[in-house]
Amino acid sequence: MPNHLSLLGIIHTVISIVAIIVAIIALFRYGKINPANGTGKLYILLTIITCLTGFPIMKTGHPSAGHALGVIILVILPVAVYARSIRFFGKGADYIQIIIMSLTLFFSMIPATVETLTRLPIDQPVASGPDSPIVKMWLGIWFALYIAGTLYQLIKLRKQKKVTPTPGGSVNLT
Repeated sequence: MPNHLSLLGIIHTVISIVAIIVAIIALFRYGKINPANGTGKLYILLTIITCLTGFPIMKTGHPSAGHALGVIILVILPVAVYARSIRFFGKGADYIQIIIMSLTLFFSMIPATVETLTRLPIDQPVASGPDSPIVKMWLGIWFALYIAGTLYQLIKLRKQKKVTPTPGGSVNLT
């Protein structure tokens, strides 16, 4: 059976699916993946575990593009989490945090899509490999959703920053 998953593969897959679901919940509930709240923290933890459990899994016998994405996610995730503390980012820190947190979700969708379409259904997978047209189509859809979703979040943040409450309770439009 060529699509058989190891125990680690099953654990990795379940955790990655839960991480994606948590990210989607955060996006719909809060309008962003916020590292400061419980949902954002859970997404970050599950994403880290997903990346780490993915490293020993080598379907082809050597590291793949999915492994490289795992490394990239683990490098940029702390930048997103601590963006508001990084002085270099200045007033743009909140915007950078949104862009990077969303990017981690987009990057997670790449191996999720490739692995799903090249493994399911088990007896005759939808795609033959990462270069299959259906895989490319779905990656294009995820990229378009990343761009649209990130732009939406950035516009929403910009509007929120324009309306700032004053100490007296009135609203100051800047």
